[in-house]
Amino acid sequence: MEHEHKMTAKKLFTCAAGGLTAGFFNGLFGSGGGTIIVPFLEKFLKLDPKKSHATAILIISGFTAVSLVFYGFSKSLDYWLALKVSIGGVAGGFVGAKLLSKLTFGAIHKIFGLFMIAAAVRMVFF
Repeated sequence: MEHEHKMTAKKLFTCAAGGLTAGFFNGLFGSGGGTIIVPFLEKFLKLDPKKSHATAILIISGFTAVSLVFYGFSKSLDYWLALKVSIGGVAGGFVGAKLLSKLTFGAIHKIFGLFMIAAAVRMVFF
């Protein structure tokens, strides 16, 4: 689906509702935007999986920036640790983005689904 510059009120409301939900959970838990926004982009806005995952990164960066300000003012951040982990995160992000372009839609869904299951099991039992 190509991006349409003209947006209906219903679609605008749908976008805002999805963003509000994902942003809320991102702010509350410090993460979680991707687990909500990716399925939202696919199911409600009909983006293909590759475009959904790629678009989610940009959307989540906005959530993260706002959350970062609030967590920073509350002095809840370990900046040195974040810098060290981010070094690996940048490398992992590069490899993941390259791999995304080579995977089929089915493979993307399976990998994302397994990740979601693993995260859910970890949250419930550990």
